[in-house]
Amino acid sequence: MGREIALLTNPTSGKGRGARHRDLAVGRLRDAGFTVRNLEGRDADEALDLAHACVADGVDALVVCGGDGLVHLAVQAVATTGIPLGIIPSGTGNDVARNLGLPRKDAVAAADRVIASRTRTIDLARSGSKWFVTVLAAGFDALVNERANSMTWPRGQMRYNLATAAELRTFRPLPYTLDLDGASRRVQAMLVAVGNGPSFGGGLRITEGALLDDGYLDVVIIKEMSKTKLLRTYPKLFSGTHTSEPEYEHHRVRRVTVAAPGVVSYADGERFAELPVTVECVPGALEVLA
Repeated sequence: MGREIALLTNPTSGKGRGARHRDLAVGRLRDAGFTVRNLEGRDADEALDLAHACVADGVDALVVCGGDGLVHLAVQAVATTGIPLGIIPSGTGNDVARNLGLPRKDAVAAADRVIASRTRTIDLARSGSKWFVTVLAAGFDALVNERANSMTWPRGQMRYNLATAAELRTFRPLPYTLDLDGASRRVQAMLVAVGNGPSFGGGLRITEGALLDDGYLDVVIIKEMSKTKLLRTYPKLFSGTHTSEPEYEHHRVRRVTVAAPGVVSYADGERFAELPVTVECVPGALEVLA
């Protein structure tokens, strides 16, 4: 790898960790002899424009200092280009870094991974012209996200707790139609998740067993269950032990279409697309510094 790095930062990620981690990482990278081009967009659109411009300029690596949202944004610029992506984790969930085995709390250690310049090739999931790394959520979890994003108060985890409680009061199992590598499946379910990797949302291992480099997507269906059982099952997502529940269903595919009424899907924690959505695995689409 060459010696010029573009460092794209979300300074507000992780309650200000982004700015602090950026300063630590820049010092470490420059001490190691790298030229660092600091980038900071005023909003997501400007940040994406900056990332695309650096890729067009032929920068040797694009490194992000932020959370999964910023990783998701950067992937839109570097997918299939061969330009490696580095990560200085500074968000709340940091699932991409977790799935890659990167240091998640030590910015200097994460910068050392960039300095080492060891690359790993992983798959990405693609829908149309959009990409994601971890999991696409298309059910109860996505509806909670959508509700939380419409709320202006409170902030942080409490907003998601309130959104979950509000959604639970009115939620009914959804009628899904799936196309799984050409095989049709209709099912009443609480959620459907499409995983390129195993976890999202700060360690929720909904697509337990999914691998970033196997050429497949893991589709998990949580079939109809009572709201009480849904709440009881939720903590099992952090350990991946929900796979033993009778309502759990798993498929491994190269391409999937998910359809259900009134659902906006979320991928890598970001608002992605209204259903129906078709997702395919693109093997080897991303080089990462890991």
